[in-house]
Amino acid sequence: MIDSHCHILPNIDDGPQNIDESVEMARIASGDGIEKIIATPHISDNRYSPGDISDRVDQFNHLLKQKKIPVQVYPGAEVAIGLDPDRLSAYTINRSSYILIEFPHDHLPAHAGKLLDWLCSKGLNPIIAHPERNYSIIRSPETLLSLLNRNVYTQITAGSLSGDFGRDIQYCAHFLLDSEKVDIIASDAHSKKFRTPILSAAAEIVTKRISRIASQLLVDANPAAILAGEEIH
Repeated sequence: MIDSHCHILPNIDDGPQNIDESVEMARIASGDGIEKIIATPHISDNRYSPGDISDRVDQFNHLLKQKKIPVQVYPGAEVAIGLDPDRLSAYTINRSSYILIEFPHDHLPAHAGKLLDWLCSKGLNPIIAHPERNYSIIRSPETLLSLLNRNVYTQITAGSLSGDFGRDIQYCAHFLLDSEKVDIIASDAHSKKFRTPILSAAAEIVTKRISRIASQLLVDANPAAILAGEEIH
């Protein structure tokens, strides 16, 4: 499996505060069957450049290899929609055309559609992070549909499917999944104890709710296509 949204890099955002915890997160992911992780630190200002993130990923991969943990980490970011658009487009996943976009949790900005269209006009493929946890979408999941086109994708959090964030978010996640509006499932992990890098439980829910093929698409094939810069299904 591939975890395409994980705050595994230390001392860069609200993820692990030291390298030992980052290593333990990688151990947990490996034990769950995750072989690749896209590091997605929060980017809301100019503090960290794409080069900074890549350097940290390279250093972390070197350490994981030394410790014989069979996980490969790739550079990415979770980019706040409020970031300067001219800078926002630099934070793609693994230097591909895919970019993970985060909306505020408490509302859906009025200009969300225009920004997504602008990114698409630049040849990018926006991925909306955890829409099922956005208050506006929880209240009316249909509001998400107006933002989607063939170049805009959705990524829901594994824990949302299992109810870790409450029943309302779980209902919204199931609604989006049943409506075939989910393209990727990721952990959005932040630590070794709270929101850990686990995908297997969510994958099993998708298998039981839809099919094994759908599960494989959401936690493996589609994330692999993103890393390769290919079209996802």
